[in-house]
Amino acid sequence: METITFPDSSKPFLEPYLPQIIPLKGKQNDDLPFTTLTFATSLDSSLSLAPGTRTMLSGPQSKAMTHYLRARHAAILIGVGTAIADNPGLNCRIEGVGGYGSPGLEGQPRPIVLDPRGRWEFGADAKILTLARDGRGRAPFVVVGKGVEVDEGRRGILEGCGGRFIELDVESGKGFDWGDLLRLLKMEGLESVMIEGGGAVINSLLEPGFQHLVDSVIITIAPTWLGRGGVVVSPERRVDESGTAIAASRLKDVQWHSFGEDVVLCGRMGQI
Repeated sequence: METITFPDSSKPFLEPYLPQIIPLKGKQNDDLPFTTLTFATSLDSSLSLAPGTRTMLSGPQSKAMTHYLRARHAAILIGVGTAIADNPGLNCRIEGVGGYGSPGLEGQPRPIVLDPRGRWEFGADAKILTLARDGRGRAPFVVVGKGVEVDEGRRGILEGCGGRFIELDVESGKGFDWGDLLRLLKMEGLESVMIEGGGAVINSLLEPGFQHLVDSVIITIAPTWLGRGGVVVSPERRVDESGTAIAASRLKDVQWHSFGEDVVLCGRMGQI
């Protein structure tokens, strides 16, 4: 795979929204990793044309930014639907990062795949595992629900590349509790996590009970409409004391930046 270059001139814009050596003011939870929510969307807030359909939205400049963000986080997290649909690599190809011009795996994030029911039937030829064997990325941690049976063949393939399955309680009909999940990642030594998708993961994290766990939001907006029927990012509305529907949330400390034809929005979760 070719290496990617991200210009130094574009990095200062992102810096206030990235994990810091000195924690950001107001960060209260030492048992939680720094959590960045990032994804690419169309003008109609769609991630893809349809469930399970891989849809390219980011241009080359904003794609390079995404790889730079990966280098700045200890982990990168997706849901099992994205893993099945996209067969992703989930590594960083920035020039000079481990495996791409530098020895070792310095700068490569640890992939995390949320698979509460153990649906991901990966084989040894999965892209993410091939990269791990080649020294160009880390093998994933796959988080499954407690009691989910994983066949020994898959377990052997994953552990043979340096990954493993991790069990976590699943809330009935809801999936993992984000607080429990993020604390688990922090206990695994992962000080920061970049959450990339897909739609179910993003919308779940943006629910009123969880969105306070997000430290930064970095969204690439592509100049295209995908049309109705796509996978849309749209969290549930909140309701005030009188029962009136109000906006789900609003970002604060917002900055906008152009990357080629795309626009990147950075902000932090706020309250209405």
